[in-house]
Amino acid sequence: MNFGEVIKSAWSSLVSNKLRSLLTMLGVIIGVAAVIMMISISAGTEATIAESINGLGSNLAFISAANVRGGPGSGPENSSGGLVYTDVTAIRDQISGVAGVSVEQQASENVKYNDIALTGVTVVGTTPDYTTVRDVTVASGRWLTEDEQTRAEKVVILGSKVATELFGTAEPVGQTILVGDTTQLAVIGVLAPKGLSGGTNFDELVYTPISVVFKKFTPSFFARVVGDRVRTIFVSVDPKASMTDVITQITLLLENRHKVTADTLDFTITTQQDIISTRESTTASFRTLLAWVAGVSLIVGGIGIMNIMLVSVTERTREIGLRQAIGATPGDIQVQFLAEALMLSLFGGLIGVLSGVGGSQLFGQLSSMRTVIVPYSIILSFSSSALIGIFFGYIPARRAAQLDPIVALRHE
Repeated sequence: MNFGEVIKSAWSSLVSNKLRSLLTMLGVIIGVAAVIMMISISAGTEATIAESINGLGSNLAFISAANVRGGPGSGPENSSGGLVYTDVTAIRDQISGVAGVSVEQQASENVKYNDIALTGVTVVGTTPDYTTVRDVTVASGRWLTEDEQTRAEKVVILGSKVATELFGTAEPVGQTILVGDTTQLAVIGVLAPKGLSGGTNFDELVYTPISVVFKKFTPSFFARVVGDRVRTIFVSVDPKASMTDVITQITLLLENRHKVTADTLDFTITTQQDIISTRESTTASFRTLLAWVAGVSLIVGGIGIMNIMLVSVTERTREIGLRQAIGATPGDIQVQFLAEALMLSLFGGLIGVLSGVGGSQLFGQLSSMRTVIVPYSIILSFSSSALIGIFFGYIPARRAAQLDPIVALRHE
């Protein structure tokens, strides 16, 4: 029996029992579709996380305070933990390979212009390097200068949404807004729209020198003793420099400034890639779990194929005997039944691929979760369906080939 005859015979057998064939393929269809959809959801989540972290800026290192206290009864004046604003200047001036250093101090204040008032607006106190570190662009006007930061000039840059809500279509630059109850700030710039990134909507913020925020919105009794405390320092590393070398330099500098050792660091340094890798490891574990669940569906589908093919062997015992009587060899019989099982699994796999791709796209459109179709998931799931057909189709095919032709001809 040649290949064409095998395919024709297998197809004829499957078409003669359409409903049974479809129900048999159902397990494979569900399994293949589940593999594709689960991997696409996982890949979409990873892509969203990576874009969110990278949206904070480019090639960043995050220096965070560990907040380690000296001992019982020790107050902020002798606290050994925490970063201070002067660390920013030291890093910028003494570390090579740094493209920019920025720090943020936030406060929530009411903002008013004439009769228009906005409540709970986040005021971000920051530094001249903010635009470099955070990758934001000034659409009109300008960004703050080092002199304005040093002298605590009462200037402000508006996020695009805040500017529109306060001024409409009018030009904000040159106007004065009231922040808080008494602080008048002159608008010197408006940022270009950036939107939501890293959980922060940059368009809804207003920006002013961090020295203004320290004095007007978050004053500290201990600032004159220990310096103005900051939570995180953002360092943008020059693409031409080594991230590892820069982190090493920063670590040594802060160890010396804070009078700590490598075993008692009062700060931690992480990179964007560290954060992305941590998040990806979490989603990878979730993806593995979902893959196993989808794999079980494929196995169940394979068992369904084997079950139906065993039933088919029993139902077609007399047919098998007749074919053997007119010259079909046991190998021919085995190949025919194996082809039927393989055809069931391949058609099921094809329908599953179409369902998985379509389902992933539909899920991405109807839900808030992003989906990304990963080509290897299609290859993996379709190949698995073929292997399932061969593996679970072998036993019924083997059983059909081993039937005694005389016994088969007597079967009713």
